[in-house]
Amino acid sequence: MGLFLLKRLTTLVATLLGASIVVFLVLEILPGNAAQMMMGPDASPEAVQALAIKLGLDRPAMERYWHWIHALIVGDMGISHAYSSPVLDLVLERLAVTVPLAVLAMLMTTALALVVGIYAAAQHNRLGDVGLMGLTQIGIAVPNFWFAIILILLFSVHLQWFSAGGFPGWGEGFWPAMQSLLLPAISLAVVQSAILARITRSAVLEVLREDFVRTARAKGLSQRATLWGHVLRNAMIPVITVMGLQFANLLAGTIVVENVFYLPGLGRLIFQSISNRDLIVVRNCVLLLATMVIVINFVVDVLYAVIDPRVKASDI
Repeated sequence: MGLFLLKRLTTLVATLLGASIVVFLVLEILPGNAAQMMMGPDASPEAVQALAIKLGLDRPAMERYWHWIHALIVGDMGISHAYSSPVLDLVLERLAVTVPLAVLAMLMTTALALVVGIYAAAQHNRLGDVGLMGLTQIGIAVPNFWFAIILILLFSVHLQWFSAGGFPGWGEGFWPAMQSLLLPAISLAVVQSAILARITRSAVLEVLREDFVRTARAKGLSQRATLWGHVLRNAMIPVITVMGLQFANLLAGTIVVENVFYLPGLGRLIFQSISNRDLIVVRNCVLLLATMVIVINFVVDVLYAVIDPRVKASDI
């Protein structure tokens, strides 16, 4: 297990380093004047030059890169040009919305997808299977922002059960804050659960054809006990793969939904920073999102070895 973790950690560090290089190259090395972009086309040359010196753009690229990486290691993300406040404070404030939203959406996705996928596999080629797979196909085809608008019209405008948008803050209490995240989480979970349900169904059907399943049924185990006690664990590797990708996508890809519900999350911060030409915030937030995706993939790899020791053995 130690060698397995060492290999995965080495890959993690190398991937993080590669991601940081790509982000730096795209935002600071490619042709164009970053200071001019941040100041706008009407800024005076003196103001642009002053900002370039302040950002360190007059120094060699390699020196700027290592200065940026060293600052990130010690927790310094710099000062936002548009907000005139530390980027770290902005990111932490927005993560307090984005992370709970992603976790809530992922919990909904997992619960719904596992139930639907396992039930559809158990009812293979029957009416329940065909009907549920038809609904999941519709769920995949529906854009989440369109479903978010439908939820607002139904539950906010007509029924008036939830607010149409905004976030009161965690200081106003757990339930008011969670209530404002409920509709966005549902709009995100509908599409993700439809995808995961189909993956779960396929994985379960493949395991159901194995000999040990027939043996378990021959020993007198019920279909439910066989599905939840034997089949699901062996079918979880492809399911966990998709779950990891989906959770990373929920963290990194909620920009549209956050804008629909006017949530002050990380996606909205990136959108606003791009509009404000605040490249310091964009650079650090993009690397943060890339880091989240890479770390989640690392966790998924470790879960592989926990669920199925054959993965660890074959890797070593």
